[in-house]
Amino acid sequence: MILSDSRILEEIEKGTIKIEPYDRQCLGSNSYDVHLGKHLATYREHILDAKKHNEIEVFEIPDDGFVLYPHIFYLGVTEEYTETHAHVPFLEGKSSTGRLGIDIHATAGKGDVGFCGHWTLEISVKQPVKVYKGMPVGQLIYFPVEGEIEIKYNQKKNAKYSGQPDRPVESMMWKNKF
Repeated sequence: MILSDSRILEEIEKGTIKIEPYDRQCLGSNSYDVHLGKHLATYREHILDAKKHNEIEVFEIPDDGFVLYPHIFYLGVTEEYTETHAHVPFLEGKSSTGRLGIDIHATAGKGDVGFCGHWTLEISVKQPVKVYKGMPVGQLIYFPVEGEIEIKYNQKKNAKYSGQPDRPVESMMWKNKF
């Protein structure tokens, strides 16, 4: 099941879902629209190595927009800071975003119960497209959890992406043991 608009509002009132800034106009019948933050990033190296810390270059999207190009992997961030304490949040692209040929996540669309932070977006495009800070890019949907959560994500000692800032965060794969 997915939470409806009225259930999302109830959970916001209870404090189990937090969205800042919050705008009632962004609440759909069963989702909440999120927007592209003002920062994008690209990796410094052309070839990435899963066992090393791959550093990124962060830059601000100009007021007149920024053109994204195919074959370049961009990291973005949501304008919204979110907390989810009792549900599993999923981030999906908006259909209008997809119809421009923009993918906002490669694989990481699911959050965990206890995730607190801005969402890092894994952006790729099918053809050149100009994007703007503040444009709608995705929607959060919330699923109820069956059973008791032993340890929420924000309470895990090894949570690599807890408390994400309003700037893109690079992969932390290198912190894994393999």
